[in-house]
Amino acid sequence: MPLTLVCAMLCVSACVASCPPRCECSDAPRTVRCASAALHRVPAAIPRDASSLIITGNAIPRLDPSAFSGPQNATLLNLSDNGIIEIGSHAFSSLLTLRSLILNNNQLVLIHPEAFSVPGSPLQELSLRSSLYNYSSLTDLIAALRWGELTNLLRLDLSGNRLVLLPPGMFAPLPNLQHLHLRNNSLVRLGRVRLLLGQNPYACTCEAQEFANLLNSSKVRVDDVDELYCEFPASLREITDLSLQTSYVFLGLVLGFVGMVFLFVVYLNRKGIKKWITDIYEACRDVLEGYHYRYEIDSDPRLGRVSHAQQQSRPRMDPRLAHISTDARITQIPSDVTL
Repeated sequence: MPLTLVCAMLCVSACVASCPPRCECSDAPRTVRCASAALHRVPAAIPRDASSLIITGNAIPRLDPSAFSGPQNATLLNLSDNGIIEIGSHAFSSLLTLRSLILNNNQLVLIHPEAFSVPGSPLQELSLRSSLYNYSSLTDLIAALRWGELTNLLRLDLSGNRLVLLPPGMFAPLPNLQHLHLRNNSLVRLGRVRLLLGQNPYACTCEAQEFANLLNSSKVRVDDVDELYCEFPASLREITDLSLQTSYVFLGLVLGFVGMVFLFVVYLNRKGIKKWITDIYEACRDVLEGYHYRYEIDSDPRLGRVSHAQQQSRPRMDPRLAHISTDARITQIPSDVTL
């Protein structure tokens, strides 16, 4: 019994001794927290079995490759608010199980092209909120994303970095990226942004409305729009072109509403419309009857001969009287008329 007590005390003392100075350690889960501890470098005595490292509110200007040589099972690393200026090459390469890297609220001036390179590419989340110091930092970040081989990265946060534009192809090295946060920036254009969203089992529920509205209203081009389809519910599996489906539904609703308004207006003015149609009908009938009467007169051969005979039997005017006006001409009085 005394031997067991001694072993327990030795284990407790070993655990307490393994916790870095000015830091706090917890067992479940194994977390090392060094918050506002006035540290100027990453603690060296980090337990090897630590799964979460939270080192925030310190003054650590540079991250070297050997900074995290101790922990072997870390999945979360939070280095926010440390005034980090430079991230060296392979700074996190020893963290083979690292999934989430948070570098918020720093002043990154220099990022080495292989700063985020980790064997096996385990990183799934990278947060750089309010951390890029200037445009050259963005250029370094683009190179780091390209050379880091972050093929499993799912979430990237670039909020609050005063970004004005995103160069074309910036996110091309991130084939599995699902969440991109660009809030609180100064973006005026996104360059030639192209999205490939095909071959995904989309659930066409009410929650997808916002996503469809974004595709319809934005100027971002979806190159594989013909490959978008609904996997759920089963009744919509045959419907393709998911991005345009909502716009067609909206257009149908608008046209239906316009049609209802038109029918309502027609119903209210049915008497006036009936009178207007009747007047137009009678006017058209009168015009057609006039044309028909003229056609009958022009097509009757007898009326044609009578008109020709009248023209031939008309007396000819004496050319000597042609210069006399009509009112001044002398009309010959028949001999059988007594004056």
